[in-house]
Amino acid sequence: MKADLSKQYKDYYSAKTTPAIISFPAAQYIALIGKGDPNGPLFAANIAAVYGTAYTIKFACKTQGNDFTVPKLECQWWYDEQIYPNLTITDAPNNIPRSDWDYRLLLRLPDFATPTMVTNAADSVFSKKGSAEAKNIAYFQLPPMQAAQILHVGPFATEHDSLIILYNYMQQNNLFRNGPHHEIYLSDFRKTAPEKLKTILREPVKLG
Repeated sequence: MKADLSKQYKDYYSAKTTPAIISFPAAQYIALIGKGDPNGPLFAANIAAVYGTAYTIKFACKTQGNDFTVPKLECQWWYDEQIYPNLTITDAPNNIPRSDWDYRLLLRLPDFATPTMVTNAADSVFSKKGSAEAKNIAYFQLPPMQAAQILHVGPFATEHDSLIILYNYMQQNNLFRNGPHHEIYLSDFRKTAPEKLKTILREPVKLG
């Protein structure tokens, strides 16, 4: 049997165009931390390193009788709040240069994958493919989380419209940010027309 995380964790990989609160248990990932413009070549190289590591783990698991489908790409985004203080989730995208955003690329792992597999796979991608970015790959675990989320349909440039809806929902429900902004790319943005992109916008929250 091949584990399909998008089916196994259906709630995690789904959202509606109206905002909602949802809770998730802890989960484990391949992760790579970077900084800068997502339209730049380094971001693309980092994505390639993450996927290269994921498929190396997939093949290692398959030899042990535990195959899985590599899931959708995710990313956490944050910035230095001492340099850019008191910004809301709707203000930040328009007031912070793309070069000043930090990010953590994520690919979720099945339960049977281990931290050692991540280390070994990243080392393999570095040595066999010459990917310097693979040296920045690490095992990462997200703790249990409560989040407000919304599905954004359309180009990344119009995410602000969905963020306004999500922010108003958070205000109405007395919810406050409790971690980095989190996106799940349900569409492959390298191949999908911008107007057809589907992206889950997720804000970890706590009650005020």
